[in-house]
Order: sequence, then structure tokens, then C-alpha cells
Amino acid sequence: MAFALPVWLVVQEELLQNGADDCGTPSCFDEYDDETLFQLFHLTRTCITFITDSIRRRMKTVTVEKVDLSVDAMVMVALNYYAQGVSSPVVMDRVGLTTTDRASYIIATVSGIIVGMSDQFILFPRTRDARGKVAYQFERLSGIPHVVGILAPAHFKIRASPYEKSSFRSFVNSQGYTSVVSQIICDSEGNILSVDKCCVGSTSEQEMWESSSEGKDIEKQFNWLVGGKGYHLSSHILTPLSDPVSDSEIRFNVAHEQILDIMRTTLGSMKRRFRCLMQLGFAQEATLHRKCNIIKACSVLHNIAKKFSVPPPPAAGKIEPLHPGKQHSVPLEICPEAVKARQKIIDEVFSSGSSSQEPPGDNITEEE
Repeated sequence: MAFALPVWLVVQEELLQNGADDCGTPSCFDEYDDETLFQLFHLTRTCITFITDSIRRRMKTVTVEKVDLSVDAMVMVALNYYAQGVSSPVVMDRVGLTTTDRASYIIATVSGIIVGMSDQFILFPRTRDARGKVAYQFERLSGIPHVVGILAPAHFKIRASPYEKSSFRSFVNSQGYTSVVSQIICDSEGNILSVDKCCVGSTSEQEMWESSSEGKDIEKQFNWLVGGKGYHLSSHILTPLSDPVSDSEIRFNVAHEQILDIMRTTLGSMKRRFRCLMQLGFAQEATLHRKCNIIKACSVLHNIAKKFSVPPPPAAGKIEPLHPGKQHSVPLEICPEAVKARQKIIDEVFSSGSSSQEPPGDNITEEE
């Protein structure tokens, strides 16, 4: 899970204690039936109530420029934008907003508040016990041991001005469209464990990894993060074999792809629930922090929605594949210890003489 049960219970208890004065207060969400709520916000009533109470509590501890709207009205504007990618006229009219600029300011404010709650709802497994629990789930799923997360670049489309040629080129990714990219780590159930900074689309996943906080922290440990071909095989990132030749190597690659598919499903689920992630609007390099806040806020809300077992809206078409990453133009100097460690997994788990020739295949991610 994205955050331990004790953390969750503490959050709930504090919300109940600190939010006692708000109990029974009418909310603007009360005017909608459950079906309409889901259509507008892609969340259930109980989940929205928890989110609103969490934000209300957080706002009591931070300085926020005064807005002539109630907390639940501000949350309504933000959740509607996240879900639809635009501010719906019905919601704008309900809260009395007449300009998109004002709505944008409210969305930015709420996003910043939610990002401030990240340490409660997005937790990378740092203790031995936490890593062991996460690794057990991955091993049960694929047969690969010591995996503590799935690492991938998450690209989000943006608009950039082609007239600013130098800036525009920096946003063009290897697939030829303009995007911003964040480094995402998730667990075997699709909970987000880490969201790193937002970069221009041309940034390679290896560049992000080497400069990320998780990249620095995990260097002190010896656990695997499963990553695609755009990453370098190391003692901490487990990549597939480029040219598998034996049956055991092929089986390993199949298991590796099975794990990566969880990330594909997770990002697809996020983009269906939060359609703003399908197109984040216009971007310049100087404003990336605003896009980053929206991505991180949606990641927090994704974990909360999963905790409340809220299904994402159905897929309208094929789920977007994972970004394939940049191919290395020159041979890499790979750490010999990492090659030996990967080969040991192949020999012990996926060889014809091992007891785990086929991955278990328990698909415990949410349905597409």
C-alpha cells in the first residue's frame, strides 16, 4: 500500500479531532447525487469528503492568500479541473466564478496544498520491514526477488510555442511530441511511492534518475527498482536483456515486462481519472513547478482514491503505452556486479532446473 495503516489511522483520527467544528456543516457537494458526483469529479462522496477535510485541516497550518470561497468550493473547482481537464460551466456557476483566471489561481492554490500533504500519502519504503513487504508482493507476482518498486518516466503532453525555438526543442521528447516528464515509482498494486521533479520532455530517464532524490537515497541500499531499456542496468535498477537467447532469459524478460505493465496500467488509470494529465496546457521552462504541482497533486489523490477503492472511469480506447525511452547510441559500460546479480536471478528463478520456471501471474493491479 502507498501508506501504512497506522499512518492512515493517525490521519483519520486527527481529521476527526481537528475537524469536529465542521461536522454537520452543509457542503456544496451535497447538492449532487452520487452519480453526478462521479461524473464531475471521478471520485465517490466518501472519498471527496476525506479529501476536503484533509485540505481544510492543512489550510489551518499554512499561509494561503485569502479567497472569497469556502474550502469545499475551492476543492470542488480543483477536483473538477483534475477530472475533466477544464473547468466545467456547471461548477463555475455553482461557486460563482466568472473568469478562468480566477479558477486557475484557485486550482494552483489547492494543488500546492495537496502537494504539501505528499509526505502523508506518498511514501517510499525505507525501512527493512516496509521494503520486505513490497518485495514479497512483487516476488509473488513475477518470481523476481528484492524488487521494491517500478521506475518509469511519465510523459504528459503540453503545448509549447514553436516561435521560441530553443525552448520548444527542449520540450520535444523522443516520440516527437511536446511534453513534460516526471519520474514515477509505484508498487505492485499501482500505488504511487515517489514522484520526482518535472522536467522538459527531452530529458532522458537516466538523467532524471541520476539527479533525483530517490536515486541518491537508494544508492545506500541494495534493492531493485524495475526499469525499462532507457535506464542503465546497475546494482539498483533491474533492466531487461536486450537480446535474450535462452529460454530462461526469455522467461525473465516476460516477468520483467509483466512488472512494467503495472506501471502502464497505473498511469493509464491516473490519466483516465484525472484528464488534466492528458493535456497540461501551455508550458515554459520557467513555469514547470506549476505543472509539477498538478502532477504531484493528482498522484496524492490517486493514492487516496485507491485507498477508498474508487474505480477509475472506463477506458475510452487503448491505454497509452509506457514511453520507450531513448535508445543508447553507444555501448554502455555496465557494472559487472549488476550483470552477475541479474544473471543469478535468471539462473535461480527462471532456468529449466529452478522451481519457478513460470511467473505466478497474480495480477493484483486495478482493472483496465
